[in-house]
Amino acid sequence: MSALTLDQAALLTAGAAMWATPTVPEAGIPSFTMSDGPMGIASGKVDERDIARLSPCATALGASWDVDLARRIGTLVGQEAVGRGIDMVLAPNINLARSPLAGRAFEYFSEDPLLAGLLGAAWIGGLQSTGTGSCAKHLVCNDSETARDTMNVIVDERTLREVYLLPFEFAAAAGCAGMLAAYNRVNGDYCAEQHHVLTEVVKSEWGYQGVLMSDWFGTHSTAPTLAAGLDLEMPGPARFLGAKAAAAVDEGTLAETRVRDAAARVANAARRVTGPKSRPLAEAEITALLEEAAAAGMVLLRNESALLPLDPARIGTLAVIGPNAAAPCFQGGTFAKISVRPDLASPIEAIRARFGAHCKVLFEPGVDPAPRLPLMQVTPAHDIGDGCTSGMTLDYFASPDCSGEPLTRETRDTNSLVWFAGMHDQAPFAKGGSIRASGRFTATKAGTHRFHLGATGVSRLLVDGREVLTTTECPPGDTMGVLKAGDSESAPVDLAAGQTVEVVAEFTFAGARVHGLWYGIRAPGSGEELLAAAEAAARAADAVVLIVGETSDSSVESKDRTGTQLAAGQLELITRVTAANPRVAVVTNVGHAYDAAWEDRAAAHLATWYPGEGFAAALAAVLAGDREPGGRMPVTIAREEADYPGYSLKPQADGALPYAEGTRIGYRGLIAAGRAARHTLGAGEGYARFAWSDPAITAEGAAITVTNVSARAGTDVVQVYRDAPEATLIGFAKVHVEPGHAARVMIPLPRRRFMVWGDSGWELLPAPHRVRIARHAEDAGHALEIDAASLPDTGL
Repeated sequence: MSALTLDQAALLTAGAAMWATPTVPEAGIPSFTMSDGPMGIASGKVDERDIARLSPCATALGASWDVDLARRIGTLVGQEAVGRGIDMVLAPNINLARSPLAGRAFEYFSEDPLLAGLLGAAWIGGLQSTGTGSCAKHLVCNDSETARDTMNVIVDERTLREVYLLPFEFAAAAGCAGMLAAYNRVNGDYCAEQHHVLTEVVKSEWGYQGVLMSDWFGTHSTAPTLAAGLDLEMPGPARFLGAKAAAAVDEGTLAETRVRDAAARVANAARRVTGPKSRPLAEAEITALLEEAAAAGMVLLRNESALLPLDPARIGTLAVIGPNAAAPCFQGGTFAKISVRPDLASPIEAIRARFGAHCKVLFEPGVDPAPRLPLMQVTPAHDIGDGCTSGMTLDYFASPDCSGEPLTRETRDTNSLVWFAGMHDQAPFAKGGSIRASGRFTATKAGTHRFHLGATGVSRLLVDGREVLTTTECPPGDTMGVLKAGDSESAPVDLAAGQTVEVVAEFTFAGARVHGLWYGIRAPGSGEELLAAAEAAARAADAVVLIVGETSDSSVESKDRTGTQLAAGQLELITRVTAANPRVAVVTNVGHAYDAAWEDRAAAHLATWYPGEGFAAALAAVLAGDREPGGRMPVTIAREEADYPGYSLKPQADGALPYAEGTRIGYRGLIAAGRAARHTLGAGEGYARFAWSDPAITAEGAAITVTNVSARAGTDVVQVYRDAPEATLIGFAKVHVEPGHAARVMIPLPRRRFMVWGDSGWELLPAPHRVRIARHAEDAGHALEIDAASLPDTGL
């Protein structure tokens, strides 16, 4: 590094392209390529044709409480990266589910920092075992989406250290190759300029040697950014760093040593992540692992009269009802959205395959499966020789009004399109170019069809040449509005059965860094007809599996939710189906904490989160009892929205978002306020039953004997909490026990877990030190005293 010129060192502080860093061949410094994560490997183009394997969302992994499983899923994603020539993955997301409204809550492991930190570190270890680098994100307090580019989190030092930085401290200890600085501000400074966090804490106190990079377009200055401790601006080409860093040194506003340190960190990361790679998993192993992981995160929250598991041989008629039975939500909507195989099985298909040979299986959706943005079932307007028989033909133009000859043409079989500026080689995104998407739609029934259109710029929709809809540009600064797909306008068009029309959407690119266009067609149909058919199926069945939940545009990057309830139509469906049949198991396909006030009307309640591509097979296996629902709650479901300690995510007029609840987020806050949760952290059950005995304190932590008192094998989760100065998870272990057998479970408790941040730094809590070995955060469990001062000082 000492042989590098200042200009060469400065070059390394900024990306060379959207997903790549610069290279300095004469110094042996390679470029490394990146991709978004964490549920798999995103293509970088958000193109549905770039297929990848889709793992469960982080919340589902959090629900597993399984450190080894998290490691194996990380290894899977690392293998996917190796196969695609990706050197570093922007993952895991170790922010916290502070509020159930957070748009990206499905990407967070938990509301609890210890659970998130341990699982995140394990995931990092698995990913990096393949030679791929992990870039943990988003440092720090990017726990919501509203105004995330400008909002200012106000957080006290104790809360920052004990809660929001703790998962990143675990990531640093795990040796993650990089960390991604968030968009938001913390205590007045943009995260890319947060000297206290980046330099004083991460680099100095933790001794972190990896690279600190900006989130995409997350820099705002040159000298202040580098001086604060950021090493790499992404994406390239440079906006504030790069050559401007050398100029700042020449001007005397920046120390050359800081530029060289940043360059060294980028170079070291490049050499590390471009080294030898391994691909340890076969395709069959991946499929089995994804099914295992989906089931491991399913949480059984209610099971009256042991409705579940269902014995296929003892059911005459099984009704499968609900929109998510045929149109499941495998993942949420972010720039890291994974393109999956179009032939993934749906839950109704898997349930029919498992139960159909033994009993009659009925199916009714009950409500529209795409309430916000309907599908676009069209054939291409032009045969361009690519063999595609469904989707829209996309023509790219240099002109702003789709005039002249197209620069290029492709077929896209999706109703939601996303482009990063400059990602399409021949389309002048930043220069006011345009796109025409065209296809042919044939009505299957007569009546009024509603045509939907939404975009991040000026667009219009034509049906047989007649303009029926227009949109205007996104509000100023809403450059990420592309991920609000589903917020569309609609117009009625009357069609006869069998009538074919040409549908054309035209879109002009603005100067945004990300562009989006989305459209859909909703056929005529009565909501009451769907509900009535669902009721009839429920009455005719011996048992009902009611699968409700979200669509991928329900949880999105750049937008938080407005409430915790399921869609109104689904709530009506639950009411009517549970009234028609008392033997109803409600399965929720939701990626975050949600209102479950309806559950007392159901016999069973199974939370499945966003389970990835193993969803259908895993759900059928769990319902039939072939697998255990192995999860426990990673987040709290409160009885009332007002009970959540950090519920509102709207910044104040000055942009401040105070974390006024301090360390008492989630279950901690509810317990401190004396409010019982509907389902607290750690709650849930499987089909197997366990007895606990002989709790004890050892030289290293807490121990208890777990005995399986049921006739089937299963897993249990032993949790340890301290209650001062508030209820806090300090350890856990997941154990598998065969029927009739027992296992002695030992949970290490490092001294640090009895320390809080005070005026002198980390301070041991005053004695006596009491712990609870418990089944969940509100369980009185087994109370024991421990001498924390004598516990091993083994770090986190």
